[in-house]
This record gives sequence, C-alpha cells and structure tokens, in this order.
Amino acid sequence: MDLALPTTRRAQKARYEANKLAKRLRRQVGEAIGDFNMISAGDKLMVCLSGGKDSYALLDILLSLRDKAPVPFELVAFNLDQKQPGFPAHVLPEYLTALGVPFRIEQRDTYGVVKRVIPEGKTTCGLCSRLRRGNIYRVAAELGCTKIALGHHRDDMLETLFLNMFYGGKLKGMPPKLVTDDGRHVVIRPLAYCREQDLTEYAQLKQFPIIPCNLCGSQPNLQRRAIKDMLQQWGQQFPGRIESMFRALQDVAPSHLADRKLFDFAGLTPQAVPAADGDLGVDEPISFDDCDSPISLF
Repeated sequence: MDLALPTTRRAQKARYEANKLAKRLRRQVGEAIGDFNMISAGDKLMVCLSGGKDSYALLDILLSLRDKAPVPFELVAFNLDQKQPGFPAHVLPEYLTALGVPFRIEQRDTYGVVKRVIPEGKTTCGLCSRLRRGNIYRVAAELGCTKIALGHHRDDMLETLFLNMFYGGKLKGMPPKLVTDDGRHVVIRPLAYCREQDLTEYAQLKQFPIIPCNLCGSQPNLQRRAIKDMLQQWGQQFPGRIESMFRALQDVAPSHLADRKLFDFAGLTPQAVPAADGDLGVDEPISFDDCDSPISLF
C-alpha cells in the first residue's frame, strides 16, 4: 500500500482491492463448481470446518454464492472436535450461530488415539486423516448430506501430485470431485482453482477466528512442508510455473506417458490418418525469443 496517499485514498484503495479479491475467489469457485458439476438442485452440502483459513473461506464463499445460485442447495457446517489440549471449543459454535448457519460439532478423541498409536517423532497425518474421514462420512450419512465439501485449494492439489510422485511412485493427485471408496459419498473441492496466497489474504481481510492445529501443522520435517517450500521457490524464481503445472493437470495425454492400463501401447500400428496426439506431442515448445538467429519454417 502506498503510504504517500492520503488516509481516505488508502482506505478506498484497500476496499477496492478487497472487493476485487472477493470477486476473483467467488468467480473461481463458481467456475470450479460449473466445470465439474459439483452442485445440483436440491443438494445438501456438508461443509467441513477445521478452524483453518481455507475451510472458513470455503463456507463464506459458498454462502455468498448460494444466494445467487441458479439452483437451490442447502449448507450445513461440520466440525470434528478431536479433543486437542487447549482447543477453544466455543469459537466455531459462536461463529456459526452468529452467521445463522446450521451446524454439527462431533466430539471424538482422535487426538488421543493418534498420540497413543503413533510413536513420538513419527508423522501423524496418515492415521489422523483416516480417522477424520471415517467420522466425516458417518456424520454425512446421518445428516442426509448429498455432497461433502472440503477446503483444499489449487496448491494442495499440486503438492499432493508431487508427494505421490516423489514418495509413492504414482502420477496421482487430489481431484476436484470424487466418489469415496465405499461408493456412498461424493466429495467436492470448490476451492480447486483458488491460490493459497489469495485465501490467506482473504482470511486476514475477513478476520476469521482461526484455530491452530497442534497435531498436524506443528510437526517438523513434514514431506508436504518440503514440497510446499519447493513449489513456493519455483513460483518466485519462475513466475507462471505454478499456473502452468496446474493447467497440465487438466490436459493429460495418456499416449505420451507410460501407463499400459490407460493406453494400448502394445496395439499401436501405423495408420493412414495422422494421430491427433502423435509424435508432435513430445516436441519441445518453440520459443523464438531463445533463438540467436531467425528460423525459416518453410
């Protein structure tokens, strides 16, 4: 912000930037919902609130979109109180009551289970997430919810892609929409097109009552933390790289990978008609800016 501007002008500029950010996030969420058909008429969405910036933003944006949506849908907020020591149990009920949003707080001592089962110094994320998912799916069924909305954003999706490649040996990410393993629930991620940086700024502007997690985020040497740092460094060093990588998630060419389950490499034969994604797909993009002399294409 330009401190040389008069106070009134600075305030006007701040409001303008805040409104622009809110509109951008609402547009991106609306586009993700439309692109992946996340919400249908009559849906009842269970919005999972952790107390972090992303889930607060998700609920806030969905509330604003609901009033203008072309189809009617319901929202119910859900929080799993994992009985972490010092957890401020009053914060979410007070916040949601003030908003007039129906909610359910489920109290389960998953914190105690994780601390008892996982040795000190080992990563707790795997067991914690499984226990959390089990409770989310159970409550969604009890509430009659047709969709489960989670607050994962674009950066989460890219981090998961690299985590699976580096540590799991799979080209697998975090999809914007999926059906759970038991086939009973549809999970949606309406923030799929949103940058974490924008959500952080939005949370500060809205002054959400953030509740820190003492189980996950406090762990040192997390693999996800290392991936996040790597992507942030790439984004700073090579502007546009993160956006390019996310576009790649939406434009996959199985014939130019090596998964025999997705493409019939064994059955490939010459054909009279050129393949739409033939060997041109492996050519490096031409950048004339990198050339020392003009190139004739004819």
